Amino acid sequence: MRTAADIKKIVIVGGGTAGWMTALTLAKALIKKGIEITLLESPMIDIIGVGEGSTPPLQKFFQAMEIEESEWMPQCNATYKSGITFDGWSTKPGFETFFHTFASILDNFTMPQFVKNVQARLNGADVYAHPDRFFIAHKLAVNNLAPKPNANFPFDVWYSYHFDATLLGRFLHKKAVERGVKYKSCHVTHAQLNEQGEISAVVTKEGETIAADFFVDCTGFAAMLIQKTLNTPYVSFANNLFNDAAVALPTTIGDGIPSQTISTALKHGWAWTIPLTNRFGNGYVYSSAFCSADQAEHELREKLGLLESDTPARHLKMKIGRVEKHWNRNCLAVGLSQGFIEPLEATGISFIQRTAAVFVDFLEMGDLSDAAQLKFNQQINRAFECTRDFIVTHYKTNSRTDTEYWRANAANMELSDSLKQLYAAWMSGKNFAAEISRQEIGQYFAIVSWYSIMAGMGIFPDDLRPSGTPSDGMEQVDNLLQRSLLNFRDHRAVLMDIPQRDPHAVQTYFWASR
Repeated sequence: MRTAADIKKIVIVGGGTAGWMTALTLAKALIKKGIEITLLESPMIDIIGVGEGSTPPLQKFFQAMEIEESEWMPQCNATYKSGITFDGWSTKPGFETFFHTFASILDNFTMPQFVKNVQARLNGADVYAHPDRFFIAHKLAVNNLAPKPNANFPFDVWYSYHFDATLLGRFLHKKAVERGVKYKSCHVTHAQLNEQGEISAVVTKEGETIAADFFVDCTGFAAMLIQKTLNTPYVSFANNLFNDAAVALPTTIGDGIPSQTISTALKHGWAWTIPLTNRFGNGYVYSSAFCSADQAEHELREKLGLLESDTPARHLKMKIGRVEKHWNRNCLAVGLSQGFIEPLEATGISFIQRTAAVFVDFLEMGDLSDAAQLKFNQQINRAFECTRDFIVTHYKTNSRTDTEYWRANAANMELSDSLKQLYAAWMSGKNFAAEISRQEIGQYFAIVSWYSIMAGMGIFPDDLRPSGTPSDGMEQVDNLLQRSLLNFRDHRAVLMDIPQRDPHAVQTYFWASR
């Protein structure tokens, strides 16, 4: 049986955010044990960078890597992210827009009232149950405030980041090399297998054969090692999630910098608006079964007021699903090579982070047996499927009827048993939190996230009766949050207070190394 002691050299094929995050994660745990880590990156491959947003666990990555915000954020044009506004996904009066918050400690004081009101409304009582008024993150977002409280405020507020994915890849490249990861600029053309069916080496266009004990596939949708070499089966999510393409365009940003992503429903998908320090990142994620690339670009340009602009658009294709085995034989797939769930909730980075970190845990336990691989793959597949279900819920609960795209999403019955049980619990007015806990899915999206999307989309009975109580608790909630808001500052002002380092340092190093 192969053990971790058999691994002396690891080769990562592919750079970008996936490759360099994985390199840093492996380096922190393994280089001190004498394991050599080498990353091979083609100079001809661009970083896709679909989304340029993340979820709160990214904070933990930088903390684990001992990288301060003051070091990486200015070099990556990064901003803070309090959550996501979903605009136009619902047509129900009073629920045309809602905010998906990142849960915080302060929410412990308002969440019980939110859940109480939601359960009452599900059972027919006419009480206020829209999520936005219940959470500090929404207040911060709509007021362009940073989710960084003053030092004397006793509660932390959870947040994430927006960033330029290309710059982040370059920054992580520099840090990984500083910490002992070896780097080679080359173009890998194919891999070689040994008699046991494991990868023995990769071959480059430059004529070099590079051997290793273990390989990490970060080659993006090409999935050169995990699929093309090892023929790992692929599980498509196309029957659950229709979007398979995107078009992106930048626009200028003004004095105010929002601390939120905005997701706006369009005719055949949705558009993102992501604030960076130097620009807005904009894009349209759509289904090519319902509109062409030219139609999607025209609709996005129309939304942005760029119909007469010569700003070039970038078109991208997406493959939605996952491999059956993220760890197959002596190869680990990380990033787009392992799978992708469309960028609606910015989960791509979190899959990279989770996969690399969990693999290190298995390595440190020392067991690389088939049983260990099975357990690992079950764990990562569970994360993919639970995330898929949460994303599907955005589409299934939409109430738009203006295009066939939205009607098809609402009518889609290709739902997991987990989702069917969740929806049944919600619609029956039962304890929704208890059902989430029973299924043990709260670790992927918190209970507050599930409540927020169902309530935010207005999934309530149409016929309501008077609540029978003199108050729905909103006065106390509003008072607490309004007073708490005094402890937060303007987003741009907070970003400007982050110590500025040489903006050319990472870029200069990157190009010199190529």
